Amino acid sequence: MSFQDKSIQCSDCGATFTFSAEEQEVFQSKAYTNDPKRCPSCREARKSERYGNGSYSRSTRRQMFRATCAQCGKDTEVPFEPRQGRPVYCSECYSKVRTGR
Repeated sequence: MSFQDKSIQCSDCGATFTFSAEEQEVFQSKAYTNDPKRCPSCREARKSERYGNGSYSRSTRRQMFRATCAQCGKDTEVPFEPRQGRPVYCSECYSKVRTGR
């Protein structure tokens, strides 16, 4: 199927933007059935409202907690708050415990 650029009016700001043939191919590959309703800048603004600082990404730094490895005694950081009575492992020891070595 051959795509052609489309002009679409943004539902938020009313500006006309181009929905390129390349973008249409991406939409089709992701099985999206609807054309975008917002221009790129309004889409980004909407993401910013939803996620705070512009857009969410895996690189967003999560809170880490200091802990001491229950196996080797090394200081480490973990992405959860350690609880009393539950062992916490550094990444190296966790790999060993997880695989049963």
